[in-house]
Amino acid sequence: MIDVTRPGKHVLTLRSPVMLAAGVAGFGNHYHDLLKLNKFGALVTNPVTLHEWSPTRGTRVVPLESGVLVHTGFPNGGAAAVIKEFRTIWQNAPLPIVLHVIATKPDHMRALGEMIDAEDGLSAVELGLRDDISAETASDFVSALERSTDKPVLVRLPLFDAYEIAQACADSGAGALVVAGPPRGTARDPHSGRLVSGRVYSPLIHPMALRMVGVLRRRVDLEVPIIGAGGIHSLQQARDFIDAGAAAVQVDSLTWIQPSMAERIARDLSGNLTTRMIDALPDEWHPDMGDTEFRTLFSDDEPAQGMR
Repeated sequence: MIDVTRPGKHVLTLRSPVMLAAGVAGFGNHYHDLLKLNKFGALVTNPVTLHEWSPTRGTRVVPLESGVLVHTGFPNGGAAAVIKEFRTIWQNAPLPIVLHVIATKPDHMRALGEMIDAEDGLSAVELGLRDDISAETASDFVSALERSTDKPVLVRLPLFDAYEIAQACADSGAGALVVAGPPRGTARDPHSGRLVSGRVYSPLIHPMALRMVGVLRRRVDLEVPIIGAGGIHSLQQARDFIDAGAAAVQVDSLTWIQPSMAERIARDLSGNLTTRMIDALPDEWHPDMGDTEFRTLFSDDEPAQGMR
């Protein structure tokens, strides 16, 4: 078990330091046939606002040479409708659920915090801050949300503004800092020929987010844990964030293209992957084998002959 928010009365404690990032697995109602959700530490939901938001018009996904640009407009039915629809799913989920909310107005944050506080199926809340936000405005949003709920508040920082606002968010009560949200970019839609702006998901984000985690851990006087996020597409990239000082990581677009690898990362960082036996036959081991499967093949009366 690992604590991924600052010490205090209410702490988010996870079985695995690997979380599913906001926007990649819906509200916990998707991916059941592709992922064993109980292998992950937590699931962060799709973004939610206090009032209903409609989906964007036009192109929503633009393929890039290395990644994808996504522009959805954060469609959702509003917090009350979302909570009503998914409350039972969250209560029965095999892992903690973190509701991701979008920073709009401080009074909206207070209303959202009160609603979230009443939900047993929600373990924490993650606040998403917009790009180019000032430290003062970020502080207002974090304070408003943190004061209205007893549940841990994670704050997802915009990548290129993380250094400027991290300390303000920490001082305002953030339980953890997520570094960082997918950066904004613009690309030409090959079908319509129009330029489209949106969030960029790509392995190329990893070195930039990794550097920011290291910078914040070394140079900013933070007492809060950092959760690394951005461009994780391999086991080593996830470990890199931990080595740079992150307490946990969030996996995003890898879940869309190779869900089995996302699960493998979760198992690996939790210490639940089995290494290959020296004398294992081809059908007795595979890279994603976990402890349960290993024990099924090799019971106590047939002990392993050694590991490598």
